[in-house]
This record gives sequence, C-alpha cells and structure tokens, in this order.
Amino acid sequence: MEQKLLMDYYATGHRKTATAKVWLIPEAGGKIIINDKPLEEFIGGRTVLGMVIKQPLVLTNTLEKFGVVAKVEGSGISAQVAAVRHGIARALLKVNPSFRAPLKDAGLLTRDPRVKERKKYGRHRARRGFQYSKR
Repeated sequence: MEQKLLMDYYATGHRKTATAKVWLIPEAGGKIIINDKPLEEFIGGRTVLGMVIKQPLVLTNTLEKFGVVAKVEGSGISAQVAAVRHGIARALLKVNPSFRAPLKDAGLLTRDPRVKERKKYGRHRARRGFQYSKR
C-alpha cells in the first residue's frame, strides 16, 4: 500500500549538476529524509539549508501534511538542497494545481539555469587569461 502512495506524488528537481528524485508521502507528519538520512544529518547543522528545503512546504501550509523522501546526487551540498527544493515544489503541483500561483511567485518552479562555464583553449579557466609579461 505504501509503495502506491510513494508513486502518487513524484517529481525531479535540478540545480547545476545535482539531480533530485523526490516523493511526497501523505500523512507522514513532516519527516524529511534525504539519501536515507534525516534532514538534520544531511545538512550537517546548516540551518539555512533546512529552511531552503522546507520553503515550498511552508509556503503552501503543507509542512505537517506531507513527508518527503528524496534521493539526490551530483554537485555539492548547496546545489543538492536547491534541487530537492525544486523537486518538492514540482511534486506539490501534482498534489494540488492551485499551489502554482504562490510557488511561481516565490520563484520555486523555475529551474535555475546557471551551470559552470566550460574552459576555453588559450585560457587558464573559462575566462581567466594567461598572465601578461611586458618584458
């Protein structure tokens, strides 16, 4: 029975090279589990990252109604948190399409397109040129 509930509200979120698979579980009492770890253990004491993850749930007043299970990989901790937030926001749309307006106004449905720029030939990094020597 629980497997069917997991499949009802599924979405993916992205940020940089981080990809998050997110499941919303009805009536799970607000438990958030990411990569088989509770939220506090995953973020390692960074309370701001915890607030970022909970932002879509707080905005739609569904923090205590849904539990979150997420698998996230790629990139660093901050991008992974943003990917989970994007996934939660997209999954909430499947729960109730009327959540679109507040989530969109807060900018939670837009995938952040910024990624690392590739290195170009003739340069140290993407834009950093070699040191100029006059003599």
